Amino acid sequence: MKAGIYKTRKPDNEKILDYKPKSVERNRLNQELEKLKSQEIQIPLIIGGKEIITDNKEKCVMPHNHSHVLATYCVAGEKELQLAVDESLKAKKQWENMPWEHRASIFLKAANLLSKKYRFLINASTMLCQSKTAYQAEIDSSCELIDFLRFNTYFAQEIYSEQLHSTEDAWNRIEYRPLEGFVVAISPFNFTAIGGNLTIAPAILGNVVNWKPASASVYSNYFLFKILQEAGLPDGVINFIPCKSKDLNKVMIIHKKLSGIHFTGSTDTFSKIWMTIAENLRNYESYPRLVGETGGKDFIFAHSSADIDHLTASMIRGSFEYQGQKCSASSRAYIPESIWSQVEKLLLKRIREVRVGNVEDPANYMGAVIDNKSYDNIVKYIEYVKNSEDAKIIYGGSYDDTVGYYINPTIIVTKNPKYKTLEEEIFGPILTIYIYKDEEFNETLELCDKTSPYALTGAVFAKDRNIIKYMEDKLCYSAGNFYINDKPTGAVVSQQPFGGSRASGTNDKAGSKLNLYRWLNPRVIKDNFNYSTDI
Repeated sequence: MKAGIYKTRKPDNEKILDYKPKSVERNRLNQELEKLKSQEIQIPLIIGGKEIITDNKEKCVMPHNHSHVLATYCVAGEKELQLAVDESLKAKKQWENMPWEHRASIFLKAANLLSKKYRFLINASTMLCQSKTAYQAEIDSSCELIDFLRFNTYFAQEIYSEQLHSTEDAWNRIEYRPLEGFVVAISPFNFTAIGGNLTIAPAILGNVVNWKPASASVYSNYFLFKILQEAGLPDGVINFIPCKSKDLNKVMIIHKKLSGIHFTGSTDTFSKIWMTIAENLRNYESYPRLVGETGGKDFIFAHSSADIDHLTASMIRGSFEYQGQKCSASSRAYIPESIWSQVEKLLLKRIREVRVGNVEDPANYMGAVIDNKSYDNIVKYIEYVKNSEDAKIIYGGSYDDTVGYYINPTIIVTKNPKYKTLEEEIFGPILTIYIYKDEEFNETLELCDKTSPYALTGAVFAKDRNIIKYMEDKLCYSAGNFYINDKPTGAVVSQQPFGGSRASGTNDKAGSKLNLYRWLNPRVIKDNFNYSTDI
């Protein structure tokens, strides 16, 4: 048998292209956008490597032009989901026994394809079906996704290299087995890269995965799956199964061979999954691993020593990039009374520069929110504020769904620290500001920590290092990703591994080794050299 200890290089984060007008990358992106818009495709299920067409179908539309249909996609029912379970378990033995360097090569090849051959395809599909600007698509569906592929490969190598202390009398070693059974990956609409990571992280360690993409991102996720196939992914290792949650629950979530859930989505949905598993706990052959990143009510907290220019820019970027539809987007801010007049003046000046419209126009900063359900939900909050005596809208508050699901950036100011839009997750372009008295700094830090059940991201702004340290300590458990003098968005793989606790999830830090450990079932082996007969 041939043997070697193989090592892949430590990757660098993928370089971000800027897509300036008339640049090579902008021209190539525009060509891909036109190509995709000119055709309506049919998206099948992919189970065991085979394309399956079902009678149950739904549409992929552009949020910023909802009359334009990009694709019709097939929806898996109970029969197809059972087939996916069977095919994944059939593929499991060969996949987990494949030498890790060959598994790694598949995902490194996929990263190369995304970086070069398919960069503009994956970005264009993300722009069209998820209404992202070129820049927002680039940092998501290209750079972050490529980083997940490369760094997860490198992290797997590091984990496999971690071994135990041995003695002269015994060789102790640890074997990193995958989980028994199959993993279910449930991905959200807002990041193509998350869909990739939820499936790739368990798969690279030898697990088989059944992937339920969000209905609003089936289009871009399908192209990603085809790229994985081109990179050499064996049939059945990952199955592509858009489906209804109720059918997934009936077939997969309660299946005795379920070994794990890799989830990003709403807190309510993750809680229901957890309860379903708890109710069926005796049915499983092993305790399923539950890894989830859920909701957030992410904050910006400013001290009176904060830099005003930097603070206002971070409020706009953190709250309104990608229409506030990032899990990490700042949706509440605490500003001291002593600097509020300066902050308000500059904030209102700068927010007027934000243009909303078709994401294909480079001049537009924001596109549309994802669908009519999200649009209606956000509009209810805006109308609630308009009819409230405890808050006022100082900018925005307008919306229009005639062509696309457009909502203008909206800034609310309230005197009530427990106001509805300070507490509840909205997932849209709404920022609520609470102005606190400078002498109530400590009390307001407490409010920031306790007002929301979430603990995903947060940012503090101050020049005084003693104050920064104090804020960091007071808000210790308020955010899994904590930013000092920076917006609370834009976590980079391996630099700021992502995740939060409390109602924001299990904090297993996507983009680090911490996440990969959850998909392993280690076995410790002691090889004894000193035979003893003494009883």
